[in-house]
Amino acid sequence: MDRYAVTGMSCAACSARIEKAVSCVSGVKECSVSLLTNSMSVEGQADPEKIIEAVEKAGYGAVPLSAFNKTQSVSLREQEELLRDKETPVLKRRLFWSLGFLSALMYVSMGNAMAGFPLPEFMAVNPAASGLLQLLLSALVMIICQKFFISGFRSMVNLAPNMDALVALGSGVSFIYSTFSLFCILSAQAAGNYAAVKAASQNLYFDGAAMILALITLGKLLESVSKGRTTDAIKGLLKLAPKTAFLLKEGKETAVPADKVQTGDIFAVKPGGSIPADGVIIEGITSVDESMLTGESIPAYKQAGSKVSAATTNISGYIKCRALRTGSETAIAQIIRMVSEAAATKAPIAKAADKIAGFFVPAVIIISVITVTAWLASGQSWSFALSRGISVLVVSCPCALGLATPAAIMAGSGAGARRGILFKTASVLEQAGKIKIVAMDKTGTITKGEPETTDVIVNSGIGISEDEFLKAAFSLERGSEHPLAKAVAGCCRKHKISETDLTGLKNFKNFPGGGLCAETEQGVFLYGGSIKFIEEYAEIPPEILTKAEELSKEGKTAMAFAKAAKPESMGHCAEKSSRPDGKFLGIIAAADAIRPDSAFAVHELQRMGIKVIMLTGDNEYAAHAIGRQAGVDEVIANILPEGKEAALCRLKEQHGRNRKENYIVAMAGDGINDAPALARADIGIAIGAGTDIAIDAAEIVLMNSSLADVSAAIRLSRATLRNIYQNLFWAFLYNAALIPVAAGVYYNAFGLTLNPMLSAAAMSLSSFCVVINALRLNFWGMESRTAAETGFAEREKTHEFELCTEKEKTMTKIYKIEGMMCGHCEMHVKKAVEAIEGVEEASASHIKGELAVKASKEIPAESIKKAVTDAGYAFIGLSD
Repeated sequence: MDRYAVTGMSCAACSARIEKAVSCVSGVKECSVSLLTNSMSVEGQADPEKIIEAVEKAGYGAVPLSAFNKTQSVSLREQEELLRDKETPVLKRRLFWSLGFLSALMYVSMGNAMAGFPLPEFMAVNPAASGLLQLLLSALVMIICQKFFISGFRSMVNLAPNMDALVALGSGVSFIYSTFSLFCILSAQAAGNYAAVKAASQNLYFDGAAMILALITLGKLLESVSKGRTTDAIKGLLKLAPKTAFLLKEGKETAVPADKVQTGDIFAVKPGGSIPADGVIIEGITSVDESMLTGESIPAYKQAGSKVSAATTNISGYIKCRALRTGSETAIAQIIRMVSEAAATKAPIAKAADKIAGFFVPAVIIISVITVTAWLASGQSWSFALSRGISVLVVSCPCALGLATPAAIMAGSGAGARRGILFKTASVLEQAGKIKIVAMDKTGTITKGEPETTDVIVNSGIGISEDEFLKAAFSLERGSEHPLAKAVAGCCRKHKISETDLTGLKNFKNFPGGGLCAETEQGVFLYGGSIKFIEEYAEIPPEILTKAEELSKEGKTAMAFAKAAKPESMGHCAEKSSRPDGKFLGIIAAADAIRPDSAFAVHELQRMGIKVIMLTGDNEYAAHAIGRQAGVDEVIANILPEGKEAALCRLKEQHGRNRKENYIVAMAGDGINDAPALARADIGIAIGAGTDIAIDAAEIVLMNSSLADVSAAIRLSRATLRNIYQNLFWAFLYNAALIPVAAGVYYNAFGLTLNPMLSAAAMSLSSFCVVINALRLNFWGMESRTAAETGFAEREKTHEFELCTEKEKTMTKIYKIEGMMCGHCEMHVKKAVEAIEGVEEASASHIKGELAVKASKEIPAESIKKAVTDAGYAFIGLSD
């Protein structure tokens, strides 16, 4: 997609004219012009020079925005410059001078007659002198606001009149008619016909000609300021981007602009500094505030090997990092690009409004001519008829139509971006609210994507305690990199088993597809692996075999453990014994744990009338176990990546009868294997922590990696669509109601009319109201109703759902701590507090002097205090 800055647009008729002209250029597949951002996006292989030529022939200007074009890299600094509001300062100066001369004009034209303000004697007794001064003052205002006339008359020459044409015609006709009346005054005054002088003096509308321009300028200023607010989300993200980086070369730090960092460069970040590029820590320990990317308020602990993202803040500790992605490749740059491109595209509903706006201005001009002709034919004076025609011209507002959709789309995209929900196009933002089915990948989307232990079963028949069993299992598994081994190690750490308490092992041997074994210092062998593998070394009690089978049906993987003396024929685990004479120790079961918010997220979607289907390559037992915990409507298991794509096709075909009702099928996933399904779905939703391929294939990206954001994205889409309908309703209602009033349709019956000045004021406020309504989306709340409000908590208690989410059970408290001096102090406090039973996670900041504690139950403050003071620091109490 190539983007261009477009100059000279004033209303939706302009954007429609440009789109039509550029679409006729050979090689252009699609053209979208944004009145809100004064930009144009073009899809296809057309020559940029021909595109610019087509825009210029249509009466406007275009300049390529290289920073956004697909062949160029994106500079955050360039984007910041492109988003800088250049229009508002110009409008402020224009309005200041216009109001100055208008005030003098109003004093001369109305001050004496209406308020009794004094006038110079030569002007008070000489209407011609007063008229000449009014002509000069109104001419000055017209010169100051000449843009309306240049743009308006150019559009009429090109047979594509725009809103400026209406303003220019309204003001110009008033000025010309007033000038004609002034000549009549001069002629009558020379002839001594003072009755004719008085009559002609009533037909001077110089103040109206100037007032129209000043009021429209005021409306444009309000509109410009409001339009600028709709891009605040992007501007806010750009402000977060670091300006300086400290590169390490030959042991020295060199300050350079952040956009000069190259992939592979080594850079340093001091405490409190902003990270200049996406990279990996190669030295140092710290905590990083990633809230602007993840929404997580607690800083993330980082050490060597941890990844960091550009524009996040280093809270504590000096770190050295290697740059992995810079410039346009960083996460923050991609977020800004997505939001910008979404604003540059058009929603389907906007295209319909633009078509109407394209015919709107010519229709208004025709109505104005008919109005003047009809009133003259009915016997009304030229003054009355022209006043009605001019009112029709200036009261009509195609801008309100043109801004109704893009203003809401920009505000909605910005609201989503601030909360980590990225819509790649305006069309997706509109269509997401119509989703009726959400298909979800299991691993990494509904589940965490890594196994966790769920059950520990000890063989009580041999007199071994749970702690002894876990120590033996941990001793054996701690040397393995297998995910199940990591799950065992994690379980043992939760049981407060220290690695210093473990048995020393040697002669590790791995049996592919079975398990592993190792020898203790006493010559006893420990075995760990599948049930089938362990049965060859020890006899497993029948009741435990039955339990293992039950665990398997629940989708859990059972790891069995045994010990046996070294058989003479065995060597160092080289051969298996002929008969199982070892001792069976027990079983540890593990499963891919469901995400803390998955069950609630699924429930929220169902509450919104959306069917939730889980797709997975796992076996039926594992799939249905997770499906029951999450509460999905349907489970489709044992399918390969291409099978997921085929399943999406079937879902779309099955509901084909509803396609005319916009029956949208979405897919949510995170892995490479989900990419085909994400592309096949009507709308693909990528979990942000997933692969780049999945993110590229999707239309919506959830940066916070929370499944709950799927329902949030749909709610935001629905809120945006409601806002668009409200804007369009107001725009149509305004024009439909006030154009007849301005034309004098109700004059004979009710004496109701609008003079040109009131019409101009109404027209100015209409666009302002549309943009202000769109800005309400900035206050949109992403959070759904609480579990209690939705009845989720009550259902969970009655076992309608098998899983109570950690999010509902976990509580976070912030405490004030004194005495911490560095990142090592923070880690000391963190480890001390996390040793308390019930504490899920702790995070300390020596800069803020705070300790954040996540706990699954109420932890007494005294317990926290004891852990902190034992670690050598001062506990102050709860933070205010």
